[in-house]
Amino acid sequence: MSTENDEFRVAIDVMGGDHAPEVPVKGAILAARNIGAKVFVVGDPDQVAPELEKYDTSDLDLTLIPSEGYIKDAEAPATALRQKPKASILVATELVKRDMADAVVSMGSTGGSMAAAVVILGTIHGIDRPAIGGPIVGSAPKQTILDLGSNIDCRASQLLGFGVLGSVFNKLLLNVENPRIGVLSVGSEDGKGNALSKETSDLFKKSGLNFIGNIEGNDLVTGKADVVVCDGFVGNILLKLVEGLGQGLAKNLEGFLKDKIPSDQIVALIQRLYEENNVVDSRGGGPIFGVNGVSIIGHGSSSSETIERAVSLAKMCVETRLIQEMNNQVPLVMAKVT
Repeated sequence: MSTENDEFRVAIDVMGGDHAPEVPVKGAILAARNIGAKVFVVGDPDQVAPELEKYDTSDLDLTLIPSEGYIKDAEAPATALRQKPKASILVATELVKRDMADAVVSMGSTGGSMAAAVVILGTIHGIDRPAIGGPIVGSAPKQTILDLGSNIDCRASQLLGFGVLGSVFNKLLLNVENPRIGVLSVGSEDGKGNALSKETSDLFKKSGLNFIGNIEGNDLVTGKADVVVCDGFVGNILLKLVEGLGQGLAKNLEGFLKDKIPSDQIVALIQRLYEENNVVDSRGGGPIFGVNGVSIIGHGSSSSETIERAVSLAKMCVETRLIQEMNNQVPLVMAKVT
C-alpha cells in the first residue's frame, strides 16, 4: 500500500451508477486532474474508450482496465459474483487486493460492492459482517450512524463492533476526539428499549469506549452522540426518512415562497438547503465499514463532482490509515467484553 508521500492510487468502477459510464468517467478525470491521483478506470472498453476520448487526458495518470459486465441493483450479489467473475466492481476491488490500487470507488450496486469487498478483501478481525454508515443528518454533520441498511437483523456483539468502527472513523476522518457513542432506542433512560438494545448497552458499558447510553430520535438532530448504532432495519428507515424530509421541505418551501421572492433566489435558497442537509453528497459517499481495505460507495445518481469527492474521501481514509487503526482497535475492545 502506498504511504502518505506516495502517489494515491484509486480504482474507479465506471460501469456503476445511473449514468454510467459517462458520468463516472468524467468523475475519474476530475479526480486525476484535481487530486493528482493515479486512476484505474475499470469498465467495458467498448463503452469507456469513447467517453475517455472526449477529454484531453495526455497529462493525466489514467489507465483503462477492461472488465466484462456489471452487477445490477436488482441482482442477488452472491449469485452475480459467481455468474459475472469479471464484472467491473470485482475487477476494481481485485486491484486493491493485489496492491495495485489503494482504494476502490463505485456508485453502482451497494450489495455488489459489499459482496466484492467481503469476498476479495475479507473483513477486519472481530467483524463478521460489514456495515454501511456515515453522517446523514445535516444539523449534525459529524455524527456517524450505522448500520444504514446492510444488516437487517443484528446481534449485540455486531452492534458493538459497529460502534468501534464508527468511533475510529469519527476520530480519524472527522477529527472528533474521544467520540461519544449511543444506542438508538425508544427512551434515554437506562434499561429502556428492546432486548437487543439492552444487551448492546450492557456490552458497551464493558467496552472502555465513551458510551453515553441510549439516545432517542430527536437527539439525532442535535448531535448528542458522535456515533449512533442501530440495526440495518431501523437505520435504513431513518436514512430514507432523512432523504424524504429534505426533498419534501424543499418542495414545500418552493411553494410557500412562490410569488413572494424572485425565482432565481428561490432556486439558490433551495440549492443551499440541499447542500446543507445532504451530507452524503457533500462527502461523495462513505466507506464500507468492517472490510479489510478502503471501498467507497455512493449514490447511483451521483454527479461527476460527487465522484471526485468520493475519491478525496478514499484518499483521506488511506492517509489516516483508517483500516489499520480499525484492525488495531476492534480486537482490543472485543477482548474486554468476552
